[in-house]
Amino acid sequence: MTVINNVNDLRTELGAVFTQLKEGDIKAKDAKELANLAGKMINSAKVELDYHAMRKDEKAKISFLEVAS
Repeated sequence: MTVINNVNDLRTELGAVFTQLKEGDIKAKDAKELANLAGKMINSAKVELDYHAMRKDEKAKISFLEVAS
């Protein structure tokens, strides 16, 4: 099981799912569900961003979006 710690991990995992789908190693239904869950993770981060923007909290950090270079 792959742990998704940040947005880069999510992109990597979605890329792997795409490859598995193309190669026939995963069913389209399963790939769709994984993409749906990824969308929910992204929307959750967006809600957090919107919340901090409304509060004008410029120093807020969202660990899911914090990626070391």
